Amino acid sequence: MTATTAYDAIVLAGGAAKRLGGADKPALSVGGRPLLDRVLAACRGAGRTVVVGGRRPTARPVVWVREEPSGGGPLAALDAGVRHTGAETLLVLSADLPFLGERTVRQLVGSLAERDSEAAVLTDADGRDQPLVAAYRAEPLRRELALLAAEYGSLSGLPLRLLTGELDLARIETDPLASFDCDTWEDISTARARIREHGNVLDEWITAVKDELGIELDVDTHVLLDLARDAAHGVARPAAPLTTFLVGYAAANAEGGPDAVAEAARKAAALAARWADEAAEAKGEAGTADAAGRPADAAPGAGAGDAAG
Repeated sequence: MTATTAYDAIVLAGGAAKRLGGADKPALSVGGRPLLDRVLAACRGAGRTVVVGGRRPTARPVVWVREEPSGGGPLAALDAGVRHTGAETLLVLSADLPFLGERTVRQLVGSLAERDSEAAVLTDADGRDQPLVAAYRAEPLRRELALLAAEYGSLSGLPLRLLTGELDLARIETDPLASFDCDTWEDISTARARIREHGNVLDEWITAVKDELGIELDVDTHVLLDLARDAAHGVARPAAPLTTFLVGYAAANAEGGPDAVAEAARKAAALAARWADEAAEAKGEAGTADAAGRPADAAPGAGAGDAAG
């Protein structure tokens, strides 16, 4: 997908969540963020984002709509969302996808742009189509929704397979976790545990902090981690968080993006290296003085009596 590919997003955030005891599923927290906000972060590139469901606080502005009748099921909700979109490509997502990322969104929308198919649908690890993790061409989607409504008299209660069965689908295989959804408390527990695994926790935390602070800035975290390590080892442990804070502050004052962060980090890292070099030199001088049997601060060639005065 190119940066200019335009799409609107429809997020289905209704449903009774019966297997969750009627809990407000989109508001449940995974990694400190509501499930709905995690999905909204993945489709932040949408021109317009329509959420079908009850209003609730969200990390970014969206258009709120409700299906008729309320609780009418996914096809009725999808129809309600489509009516408030204008793009030729529509990304359709459920609101309970904790591991959906922007990369998968780009794949779906990009695949649709590159093919003649009417929809690009994610397939899960078992090869099953996931129509609520998909990109659709707006005109065929509207056509089939209208035909189904005419045939059955209403979209309420109809299964999604009636829609996808009538469309020419391209099936996309990507990250198997992208379609992981949270239908039960066990699913919620699994998702919460996974993001705390060693290989995931740092990226999850950084993403959560950026969303919480309203920062849309992608920086090389490895550069900042290396800087923190150098500051801790070459200066003192408390220097690590304070130095990285000052780097961010400097970049913000420069009104720069990732390049400004990288430049500030480079300067700070060079400074930390100079401190480390001086510390190593001082340690070496102290070792030489000890080996010579004189105080480290004694003048070269001075004896013990001269040093004592």
